[in-house]
Amino acid sequence: MIRPPARSGFASRPGNPDSWVRAADVPATGKTIGEAFTARLTIDITPELRGRIKVAAFRRGVTVAVMLREMLGSAFPPSEEDPS
Repeated sequence: MIRPPARSGFASRPGNPDSWVRAADVPATGKTIGEAFTARLTIDITPELRGRIKVAAFRRGVTVAVMLREMLGSAFPPSEEDPS
């Protein structure tokens, strides 16, 4: 019996840990780095907390995504060693 050649998996880990976090190439669209690349983050929360977050965003007149990006950005500012 002949085995097919081994292929790297769909979700194989990259050799360089920095490539897990940062995009290798940013498209030249005229946007800033923060606007050109986004990454999805999934967390598990209770339905009650989800409701409170949605109400807070509505009262502020922004989307949940915008509100959470601003909150996370202020909680985790870029450090001096970060190139971005």
